[in-house]
Amino acid sequence: MVIDGMDVPDEGAVVDHAGDLLIEIAAGGQSAFARLYDMLAPRVFGLILRVLVDRAQSEEVLQEVFLEVWQSADRFAPNKGQGRAWVLTIAHRRAVDRVRSAQASVDRDARIGRRDLDVPFDGVAEQAELRIEGRRIARAVAALPDAQRDVITLAYYGGYSQSEIAVLVGAPLGTIKTRTRDGLSRLRTELGVAS
Repeated sequence: MVIDGMDVPDEGAVVDHAGDLLIEIAAGGQSAFARLYDMLAPRVFGLILRVLVDRAQSEEVLQEVFLEVWQSADRFAPNKGQGRAWVLTIAHRRAVDRVRSAQASVDRDARIGRRDLDVPFDGVAEQAELRIEGRRIARAVAALPDAQRDVITLAYYGGYSQSEIAVLVGAPLGTIKTRTRDGLSRLRTELGVAS
């Protein structure tokens, strides 16, 4: 009905602006999509945030919802309900899916953790492995040039800082840093550790 040049819906008739925009979006209307986003994003975000509580995840789900709206707008059936309700249903479903996915991940991690805890500890094998590794490291440190070996030994076995080592060996701090870097690089190579 038109009153004073304005289109006013009849009493009892429900205006579905979101539904109209969804129909335009299904036909490829990018500006309709922008208007729908502006119209519904705050409300959709609020719904998602109430389900997820986490703001960052809610923002991700909001993007997923509007991507789905863009891609599936042609599935909206105006004769089955309001456009806003259709979008909010997608949002709620996506939020619940995210909660279920997160819970499944937690459950999976817990199962793996319990499984790993059930592995019996072999103290003898652990000690043997540590001794073998210790001997390998000792040989690698012994193979370093004296200046690098001294710096590495003071730092890692003596617990001294680079400044303290500079005072102890009577060398500039820059030299100590270079010896440490070069010594560690040689150790990585000797032990076959990727840098």
